Amino acid sequence: MAFVPASCSAPLRAQSRREFWAFTGPWDTASNTSLRNFGDRLDVVVTGWIPLDSVTAKPILPGLFPDTIRPRSSTTRRLALVTSWHGAGFHPRTIRTLASDPALLARTAGSIATQAVASGYRGLVLDFEDMNRSDVNALVRVVGAIADSARRRALSPIVLAIPATDTAAYPARRLLTVADLLLVMLYDQHWSGSEPGPISEPDWVRNSLSLRIAEAGPAKLIAGLPTYGYRWKRGTPGEAVTYPAAERFALDARSKLQRDQVSQTLRATTSQWDMWVTDAALLRTLVAQIEGTGVRRFALWRLGQEDPALWSTLIH
Repeated sequence: MAFVPASCSAPLRAQSRREFWAFTGPWDTASNTSLRNFGDRLDVVVTGWIPLDSVTAKPILPGLFPDTIRPRSSTTRRLALVTSWHGAGFHPRTIRTLASDPALLARTAGSIATQAVASGYRGLVLDFEDMNRSDVNALVRVVGAIADSARRRALSPIVLAIPATDTAAYPARRLLTVADLLLVMLYDQHWSGSEPGPISEPDWVRNSLSLRIAEAGPAKLIAGLPTYGYRWKRGTPGEAVTYPAAERFALDARSKLQRDQVSQTLRATTSQWDMWVTDAALLRTLVAQIEGTGVRRFALWRLGQEDPALWSTLIH
């Protein structure tokens, strides 16, 4: 039977004010500390973690990580992340398996919704990366089924995370037939396997986001921004670093974090490594720039990695 996507819930109004969302790493004590101390300043926190098993394509329940920390404010909404990341990477085959088996997809979608409601989550963020352009129909079918089950249980919004520039495998207009919002991941301009460089240079962010705005307009987009960096040791892939760790690495090496004037990103180098990291000042620049496009929702990946100045200069 052909999949016919149900209509999404009532159209979301354009944001009149900034909304700040943030993801947690429930395995990370630093993430839990940030959530405990500052979660009440956020509009949305994504604290749940529901991975799909790479062999069975079923949700791994109970979850791999406890989700016990709560924001102090009752107005901060909690969402769960549903992801094809399992083990050491994303598994596109999981989404293809679900799309090809309607009964399995229905059971999986129902289990996700039941778990989300039982855990007190208000909505879902779906993160199914590394798909290709031939997977679009499968992706729409899977997102649509999960979204339909979630909406029947009054879960909202249903958000899909999408790469910044891959408009072939993740076409925004098509995906918004099944998702309420799209979270554009405006980070990893340079990544672990690339040459060293900035994570989210303002020009790159502007150009990437403009592709998605041209597809879908600003009202249903969330700008995903980083709180981390990478340190590339000579001849090896980069390792992710938090802002506090970057400060320690620079201090221990008697180097100095200095702002690269082109990318507005902090950088420190030695004869052994090259490190680039996001700080609060860069995030302020990016938020102001993005806000000028009409996008008013911002999501940070992730708590526990951030420059502490973020809470006194941007989110307060």
